[in-house]
Amino acid sequence: MDNHERISVKALLDSRATGMFADRKFIKKNGFKLKKLERPVRIRNVDGTRNSRGLVTYEIEVNVYYQGHVERMKLDVCNLGRTEVILEMPWLAAHNPEIK
Repeated sequence: MDNHERISVKALLDSRATGMFADRKFIKKNGFKLKKLERPVRIRNVDGTRNSRGLVTYEIEVNVYYQGHVERMKLDVCNLGRTEVILEMPWLAAHNPEIK
């Protein structure tokens, strides 16, 4: 966000995800600035079906804070239902979060 306000988010850690995603309603509710992708991207939901929103056409760029570490990341914007953010395997491998 342009105002550098921190927002807590519940993220789904998905070792099979092929990208980093943020839910469209969550983005709108919190006023994130959208950036149009040069090329739309087709994605599938975790169950293999096509995403209800169709092609991903926007992304957001955010700072992610985790255990004292900050990282600038790009998240594709799509419909995730009740999930706000999905983090993929490379993020899991790099940060090795404790799962409770």
